[in-house]
Amino acid sequence: MKVLKFGGTSVGSAQRIKNLASLIGDGEQKIVVLSAMSGTTNSLVEIVSCLYGKQTGKAGQLIEELEEKYKKVVEELFVLPDFKQIGLEIIKEHFGTIWNVATSEFSANQEKTVLAQGELMSSAFLHHYLQEQNIPSVLLPALSFMRIDKDGEPDDFYIKENLLRQTESCSEMPLFITQGFICRTSKGEISNLGRGGSDYSASIIAVAAEAGEIQIWTDIDGMHNNDPRYVDNTQAIAYLSFDEAAELAYFGAKILHPLSIRPAKLADIPVRLKNTMTPDAEGTLISRRKDGKGIKAIAAKDEITVVKIKSDRMLMAYGFMRKVFEVFETYETPIDMVATSEVAVSISLDNTSHIDEIVRDLNQYGMVEVDCHLSIICIVGDFISGRGGIAAQIFQSLSNIPIRMISYGGSDHNVSVLVKQDDKKAALMALNGLFTDVQVNL
Repeated sequence: MKVLKFGGTSVGSAQRIKNLASLIGDGEQKIVVLSAMSGTTNSLVEIVSCLYGKQTGKAGQLIEELEEKYKKVVEELFVLPDFKQIGLEIIKEHFGTIWNVATSEFSANQEKTVLAQGELMSSAFLHHYLQEQNIPSVLLPALSFMRIDKDGEPDDFYIKENLLRQTESCSEMPLFITQGFICRTSKGEISNLGRGGSDYSASIIAVAAEAGEIQIWTDIDGMHNNDPRYVDNTQAIAYLSFDEAAELAYFGAKILHPLSIRPAKLADIPVRLKNTMTPDAEGTLISRRKDGKGIKAIAAKDEITVVKIKSDRMLMAYGFMRKVFEVFETYETPIDMVATSEVAVSISLDNTSHIDEIVRDLNQYGMVEVDCHLSIICIVGDFISGRGGIAAQIFQSLSNIPIRMISYGGSDHNVSVLVKQDDKKAALMALNGLFTDVQVNL
């Protein structure tokens, strides 16, 4: 069995759903994990924002516009009158849920119920389109088996028990259609795995189902060796190790959710990145295999903030760093990069929701400075068994780019530099020259 995840662009229109059906209807057993149709989650987030702000009139207008969009999809997707009616009933059910929330006293716990409707509709549309095409499938409600525990982590035992119970009762069926992103809490409330969480869902489901492969289908033909939005003539990478892919995903490669690699790595399930627009392209295979030496790829992450704490109390002292890190732990704020000297420590982060409280608490340990609008550029590859001098070549390429921080040596396959966001494009283009200067196996 394989687990195939299709992103929002892959189900972004009636024609895309039809194309998707042709990709999965080959008789091979699969679990198909779907995102909401492209643009839907953004629209639902905007609706929720209006409800928080008590702008019920604007929220109602947005709901009506989105509902009309879905009615057009039904008209274009289905041919037979009975199935057109089923499509309209799907819209009536799920938009009824949204309208009920919008016209009642809105509360925070209703937000995730609204956000869940996109995945529920896209999966229902695909399932019934397959039925119209006489392709057998089972609609598998993710809310019946996907659950997170009180710490927000996947409840692996519950997921496996409930998923297998449902798939084994229909073991002869070739296709199981389910939703990504959405889940329930340990209390049974509707929740989700965060934006982009459908990749994570697919990985969790694949481990529970003991799948042989995970396929992530998007609108780009694999992980590229640089950011194609800023650099011309980038190339898809044929092979990446789990660790290399995890570094790239975390540091800005948008094709893959950062959390999706860990479950696959632990279960040793290969992950293949494919393009629904060019399905014959090989894409990128992520596995335990280490292929190629030197630099493999470059990615960047924007809106990074650096907090610098300068204090003479660091000199020849122990316990100082622990106290600093405890501040970030208190406010549940992850750290990206760390650079230290005898009297100062600089820490980068991309979550600034508690920056004021963090700065306030750090002031007791020394003078605090905050620098915003920076970008982390991550250069990934095999830097241990590769040829020497790679670091020197990286910094030579960036000789005209002011560098704010450097992270080197913490990983066998990652060198990260921090630059001003305005310098990011120039840095990516400068580093792109390394692919012709360094022996790289793509």
